[in-house]
Amino acid sequence: MNVQTWTWIIVGITFALYFGIAIWARAGTTKEFYVASGGVSPLANGMATAADWMSAASFISMAGIISFAGYDGSVYLMGWTGGYVLLALLLAPYLRKFGKFTVPDFIGDRYYSNGARTVAVICALIVSFTYVAGQMRGVGIVFSQFLQIDIVYGVIIGMVIVLVFAFLGGMKGITYTQVAQYCVLIFAFMVPAIFISFQMTGNIIPQIGMGSTVEDGTYLLDKLDSLHTQLGFKEYTSGTKSTWDVFAITLALMVGTAGLPHVIVRFFTVPKVKDARKSAGLALLFIAILYTTAPAIAVFSRTNLIETVSEKEYVAIPQWFKNWENTGLIAWIDKNNDGKIQYVSGNALDGKKPVYKETRGDSGERLVANSSAENNELYVDNDIMVLANPEIAGLPDWVIALVAAGGLAAALSTAAGLLLVISTSISHDLIKKQLKPDISDKAELMWARISIFIAIVVAGLFGIYPPGFVAAVVALAFGLAAASFFPAIILGIFDKRMNKEGAISGMIVGITLMLFYMIRFKTGLIGVMEPLPSSEWWFGTSPEGFGTIAMLFNVVVSFVVSRFTKAPPIEVVEIVENIRIPSGAGEASSH
Repeated sequence: MNVQTWTWIIVGITFALYFGIAIWARAGTTKEFYVASGGVSPLANGMATAADWMSAASFISMAGIISFAGYDGSVYLMGWTGGYVLLALLLAPYLRKFGKFTVPDFIGDRYYSNGARTVAVICALIVSFTYVAGQMRGVGIVFSQFLQIDIVYGVIIGMVIVLVFAFLGGMKGITYTQVAQYCVLIFAFMVPAIFISFQMTGNIIPQIGMGSTVEDGTYLLDKLDSLHTQLGFKEYTSGTKSTWDVFAITLALMVGTAGLPHVIVRFFTVPKVKDARKSAGLALLFIAILYTTAPAIAVFSRTNLIETVSEKEYVAIPQWFKNWENTGLIAWIDKNNDGKIQYVSGNALDGKKPVYKETRGDSGERLVANSSAENNELYVDNDIMVLANPEIAGLPDWVIALVAAGGLAAALSTAAGLLLVISTSISHDLIKKQLKPDISDKAELMWARISIFIAIVVAGLFGIYPPGFVAAVVALAFGLAAASFFPAIILGIFDKRMNKEGAISGMIVGITLMLFYMIRFKTGLIGVMEPLPSSEWWFGTSPEGFGTIAMLFNVVVSFVVSRFTKAPPIEVVEIVENIRIPSGAGEASSH
């Protein structure tokens, strides 16, 4: 059987499993739809949380970034892992004790204001839609390569699949589907890593293999450094980012993780605060398995890529290269007409995506505008490294198909969680809490499902027309969460004097500043202006790290405004004092 047949079989089996769980776990009440009735065990919730949190960015794109960025890519490892610890220690138990299962619900009640709730709903929608764009893009990439269809159709198929188990089961269906998706994605991530580690170093443990020696007795990382310097790249184990930008990106990812609404809601699906702490610890363990393996995969794939394509004749290049060319995620331009692939430091396409002629021959000619005169002839999209890694290493076809299934599991699990946040923000926090307080349980459930349908259509459009590769889009979502939610939540828990005026002002300033910076430096202003170059960054801070500065503005504005306006009511102060006491929390109190 070929790769495509294996892919249809393995992906088909996993999808049948997801659909079966969705039908079994149909939600009949809003409580089942929003928080799975609060009856999920810590073990299941830990696995579901890990799958929810380890998105397409973690599975597909993070190792790709580390593979190309080397040391600089460590910000994603430190930021996302550290952020989860921050969330588990500083936020989850207190929010679980408060009893409100959505971030806008917490902010609306803590700051005794529907105005604050509305601002939080807007922030939740912006963060979630930005994040879900990366997931749908990941789905499109996997389908386009392994099922040989266009990325657009891949995104549409992903939309339909997510719609089924999110629409039917809500949080109950999503939770148990995510347990299955975690098992699929972690197995799919580890199997090729173990294969390749043994193949290259003789060690079956990837984390140890990364630091081991290869056949000629040199250490793998030393070999990769040598390959890099020979091709004109900076040493793999050294970085180019400034210390400040590394700090800013890491902190933005950390506090952004702690403010992500789709992760926070997971802690309301367990019966008690104690169970929330247990599930947080288990999730961290499950997450660590993938996150400690990602740097090893990055090193293996980078070494294999260089050795496979550099200075090789195009006519003799393995078939995997030409298969990935069909997706537009890898391209070769024969600038010196020698028939060989020159992969050296430089920009093959001036940062543009390749546009192919309808037919192409052995020369690999491309229809590319403004192709650079630099020597580099190879364009590789970061997002293919994990997916192409088994093919580059020559692993069996079933392993390649398994990675495809894992990538889909990672993208779909997070997309489902985000779409539920969008749904609850509209149906619960906007309609139930503000527009129609007397709405029936059945009508609210109907609005939740309508919201999911609309959100999936919008998310699909974002996936078809994303502002960047998967992890870049996701990093921006974390920056938005850091700039908006984190200060409002953390100050709401630990600052009794924080009032509605301070929280609303801070959130508006933070999200506006982050959106402005993101649009101005990352995407351009709706075609009116070109994105500014990195030389124009404020304080030398990249868009991915600017969430740290926007968060600081949020904190300062919140603090100053709260001190010059009326103190919160005494009953709110008592609530804040009460949530710091570990015992006594019941079920989520919104119903």
